[in-house]
Amino acid sequence: MSATEIVFNDVSKFYGEVLGVNRVDLRIPPGITSLVGPNGSGKTTLMNLMAGLVHANNGTLTVRGISPRNPGELMKILGYATQYDAAPRGSTGFDFVLAGLLLHGYSKPDAERRAWAALERVSLTQAGNRKVAAYSKGMRQRVRLAQAIAHDPQVLILDEPLNGLDPLVRAETIALFREYAAGGRHVILSSHVLQEVDVFSDQVILIANGMIVAEGQIRNVREEMTEHPSQYLLQCRDAARVASLLFGETHVVEAKIDADGKTLLVMTKNRDAFSASLQQIALSGEEIESVLAADENVDALYEYLIGGRK
Repeated sequence: MSATEIVFNDVSKFYGEVLGVNRVDLRIPPGITSLVGPNGSGKTTLMNLMAGLVHANNGTLTVRGISPRNPGELMKILGYATQYDAAPRGSTGFDFVLAGLLLHGYSKPDAERRAWAALERVSLTQAGNRKVAAYSKGMRQRVRLAQAIAHDPQVLILDEPLNGLDPLVRAETIALFREYAAGGRHVILSSHVLQEVDVFSDQVILIANGMIVAEGQIRNVREEMTEHPSQYLLQCRDAARVASLLFGETHVVEAKIDADGKTLLVMTKNRDAFSASLQQIALSGEEIESVLAADENVDALYEYLIGGRK
């Protein structure tokens, strides 16, 4: 039903003579939906259209029955976290989240309560009174997520939300996505790497050159990739130690240590097993600063997935 779906009907968006997206027809049900494609493929344009930040040149779009051309109503049900830093210089994490709630019309006491609750949900309570400028990349990701969820929206749109997160925070963030989706909400996120989102997405939309080239349940797409090991780039305090622990796992195909002693490239045949191994290693006390999907041939892999179309 359109009242609970996001519906694109023959939607096109151009920036002058530059194509953003072209003739998009989509019905996105509640749940976790990942928009996947190379940089410049049209993912951000789709998200900006849903958020009402840009408007279509042709076609119609409704977000759970609301037109993005009605920003007052859309703002009540939608939270958007871009991948760009948006906090004013000198703002604390609490100030940043509070400002968003005040824009939504909450009283100051209610806004303050909600701001602290949102910071707690992303494990940033202790850093709430610190300036965002001093946050790590992962902390800045989480404070943007806190602002997006603070007013309890029905639609959560997130641009590259997992970049820079360490394994434990990544797991907590994915659990939050699942909790939101289980409540009948939309969680829509973008990635340029399919392996990054295939474990927890309900469906995937593959985008290339502004056009939808495939959509459906992630397991159906992933079946075509069984011969392609997934690659991850780890930043560790002791890459040699982490590599030695991973080498004992049957799913690990290869692990390369960079000359800096802190960077590790790992190839795995099983993403679920790899994720579980990393969590166990992190819990054992090894410091893993970040994990990024890092296929050395992302463009080639993507061409393979979409049958060579660009």
